[in-house]
Amino acid sequence: MLVSINQPAYLPWLGYFARIATSDVHVVLDHVQFEKNSFINRNKVRTGKTATWLTVPVKTRGKFGALPINTLEIDANQTKWRRKHWATLQQNYQKAPFWADHAPFLEHLYAQDWRSLARLCRAFDTYFLETLQINTHLVYSSQLDLTSTKSDLILDICKAVGAEHYLSGALGRDYLDQSKFETEGVQVSYQDYNHPVYTQLTHQDFMPYMSLIDLLVNHGPESRPILLTGN
Repeated sequence: MLVSINQPAYLPWLGYFARIATSDVHVVLDHVQFEKNSFINRNKVRTGKTATWLTVPVKTRGKFGALPINTLEIDANQTKWRRKHWATLQQNYQKAPFWADHAPFLEHLYAQDWRSLARLCRAFDTYFLETLQINTHLVYSSQLDLTSTKSDLILDICKAVGAEHYLSGALGRDYLDQSKFETEGVQVSYQDYNHPVYTQLTHQDFMPYMSLIDLLVNHGPESRPILLTGN
């Protein structure tokens, strides 16, 4: 059984879903500490000739060191982010060929008063996975009651879900103790995602590493095969 693991992310990029699609089981690493300036609460979308970060404001003041992702709260005092994100997507993608297919979901989602970042990310992931027809089984690390860290944590997760093969992100090469995985009978390989090039509205210069939304509104039903060419 092939397993992948990744922290939850807001509006994830193509490679995030390509790794899930390749896996039999995907573990959402939601019990570890929130990392500031990561992709957990922000991502990029195409805005004309440039790209813009869309960031969900979260409560971190005085809490670093005790911020598991699954308990992270969205800052209720910052109320404009939902309206800003929806307006940015609408203004920049409304002329895309398949915008109308996804606009109702996006408008409904941003109309809700979200308090939990993990729940917001899960709502997006559920929609994206269904749209891409990816049926990989999801497990949440917060339900596994594990206390190890770093490479040992990844190995313990693999053992907990019965992995025979672990598909790591490319950065896993920097910290995984691969010999321990081999001792436990878990094969390790690494995703080196070759980002596909596709049409982005009328922009002639392609800009990679945007949120999956960029691909969906531009290519609709062709998004899944385009995404998978990067594997």
